[in-house]
Amino acid sequence: MLYAIIGQDQPGSLENRLAARPAHLARLQALQEQGRLLVAGPFPAIDSPDPGPAGFSGSLIVAEFGSLDEARDWADADPYVAAGVYAQVEIKPFRKVFPA
Repeated sequence: MLYAIIGQDQPGSLENRLAARPAHLARLQALQEQGRLLVAGPFPAIDSPDPGPAGFSGSLIVAEFGSLDEARDWADADPYVAAGVYAQVEIKPFRKVFPA
């Protein structure tokens, strides 16, 4: 089943985010190579594709996991969590409708 993982950034976490980004992206790359990643990316803190020093307000990952517990375990092990980037992480089952 697909799960949406929504991470909300801590205020002022841009430096930590940038430092942890390579390890974070490596985990997403592994999901992609396994054919389990639907979409992933950050939420710019301002209305711009490159928010510069304004940074990001969080991230969205939609990927396939065997269960909600598996999705939680994967999210809990994210480098952004270890680096203190995320203030909180919410995980919800997700049903893709479009595009078909």
